[in-house]
Amino acid sequence: MIKTLSPEQAQELITSGECDVVDVREPREWSRGHLPGARLVPFDRLRQSPKSALKRDNVIFVCAAGVRSEAAAKVAEESGFSNVYNLSGGTRNWVSSGYKLVVGE
Repeated sequence: MIKTLSPEQAQELITSGECDVVDVREPREWSRGHLPGARLVPFDRLRQSPKSALKRDNVIFVCAAGVRSEAAAKVAEESGFSNVYNLSGGTRNWVSSGYKLVVGE
């Protein structure tokens, strides 16, 4: 089952270090800012080979508004991953909730 997270819930999981944060946007979007600790796996690449793109279970998927990340979570779930999360509202909601994006990392 895909769990939807608020920015606050996502921050708690990220801080705990118990999850992999996967940003499924395109490189040009990523370069404008991403969540701390996230790694870029564009959606098309994830869809082509989910098991090689994902390091482990317990993954938070992120995009700009939450649509691509929800689709990515479904791909992961269909590939056998059981602890998958979608950041509700994506990076836009993250920023509007007062959290910072990392640029240039």
